[in-house]
Amino acid sequence: MKKIFIIAIFSVIFSYSQSRSSSSQNKIENPIISSIVDEATNNSQLENLAHELFDVIGPRLVGTPQMQKAHEWAVALYDSWGIEAYNHEWGKWRGWERGITHIDMIKPRLSTLTGRQLAWSPSTKKRGITAEVTIMPDINNKNDFEKWLKTIKGKFVLVSRYQPTGRTDSNWKEYALEESFEKMKNDREEISRKWYNNLRLTGYGYRDINKAYEDAGAVGLISSYWSRVPGSNKVFNARTEKIPNIDVNLEDYGALYRLVKNGKKPVIKVVSISKEHGDVPTFNTIAQIKGVEKPNEYVILSAHFDSWDGGQGTTDNGTGTLVMLEAMRILKKIYPNPKRTILVGHWGSEEQGLNGSRAFVEDFPEIVKNTQAVFNQDNGTGRVVSLSGQGFLYSYEFLTNWLYSVPNNISKHIKTDFPGLPSSGGSDYASFVSAGIPAFSLSSLSWDYGNFTWHTNLDTYDKIVFDDVRSNVILTAILAYKASEEDELVSREKRVMPINPRTGRVRDWPSIRKPNRDGTSAK
Repeated sequence: MKKIFIIAIFSVIFSYSQSRSSSSQNKIENPIISSIVDEATNNSQLENLAHELFDVIGPRLVGTPQMQKAHEWAVALYDSWGIEAYNHEWGKWRGWERGITHIDMIKPRLSTLTGRQLAWSPSTKKRGITAEVTIMPDINNKNDFEKWLKTIKGKFVLVSRYQPTGRTDSNWKEYALEESFEKMKNDREEISRKWYNNLRLTGYGYRDINKAYEDAGAVGLISSYWSRVPGSNKVFNARTEKIPNIDVNLEDYGALYRLVKNGKKPVIKVVSISKEHGDVPTFNTIAQIKGVEKPNEYVILSAHFDSWDGGQGTTDNGTGTLVMLEAMRILKKIYPNPKRTILVGHWGSEEQGLNGSRAFVEDFPEIVKNTQAVFNQDNGTGRVVSLSGQGFLYSYEFLTNWLYSVPNNISKHIKTDFPGLPSSGGSDYASFVSAGIPAFSLSSLSWDYGNFTWHTNLDTYDKIVFDDVRSNVILTAILAYKASEEDELVSREKRVMPINPRTGRVRDWPSIRKPNRDGTSAK
């Protein structure tokens, strides 16, 4: 006989905005929690860790020597704190190392341009390449494009659309006449429409047109992916096989574009050195504080270790890495004998598709099966302000209980969504959610992350807001402590999934996805 349960699922937006002296007093009475707060506040190692990771090691593109140095540094650091650590090899990647990039305009005047080679870009020779710059004209069909291709041999090609303004929309909104602002937006939209239409008429897509340029004899490609903030460009990977792919800041790219459009035939010299290192192994760094009562059950702290390499990889995801390093240091000092094992994963190759965490889920099924909770941080330097139950039906019960122990000056900023919806991607917690494990994103305040630092050349040490990062350390360490101390594993029961309004069908729980373990052809 089957029993049918009708479960009313509701979302609760829960904010710890009330400040009650009695609850604050109760929190302080726990000596473990008060010691965590004291250690994080009065003996913080965040600034030193940030200097070593960002200023000394630098960005951590998967497959680079810098990524390997970061893994080795982390293991040595944990060892110095008395924490067992090792590097878990899970795949192989194209070994590549960024060298010097220098770009000068030679004609019609001398000017040093601001830019950098894209990740995995082929190298120039040491003497560089000096050549004229050109751009695809407006075309009517593919035949026009093929005719123009015959003219680009020996030239650099500008491959990004023109930006009519380097000012932010907020700047325009504050100072421009309303009609001027509207005209600028309309002009920008029309430029974008024409550019995409021109690309469509070539018969190629943006992913494969670069090969046509290469085959036609171009000596290099110049792109510009402006991030809507002055001086900030998104820096991803090259899409060329043999010729350099250089990203140039909006200001200089715009000048080159206008010079070409006005028939001035600008000439630039590019020196862009990189090294190929063949196929190299790729890793996750794993560290753990062994549990004394339930050593085969786990609380996992999670942050991806890799980054793009246009800046220093600071807010994506260096600050998340700092949170987990510092939380583990503090837990080892204040809570050295946890009930459950507290494990931290510094994942590799998140930027290429959550590969490190997906490999961990695949390689360590017993650990994953016996995991109490996963706490992941990955979206910038800001204080945590949002926490979703990720679709776990009873997440309200245990998460609010754990959050109650967090100091009010931290918890009052956090809005929770229960039971929430499970995430299928975005960051490494999704690798565990798909396996049915309660895994949560400690989602932080923006600080204009999306435009300012996310994958940009401005993602550097000076963008860290250390007070916010310290708050995140306290939050993470207390959540780990509370999750470890639970009598039993918390419920993994999933919510009834809602209807997807786009399809009219019931949403599916995200499925486990396999990692890409072979990135040797990365480009």
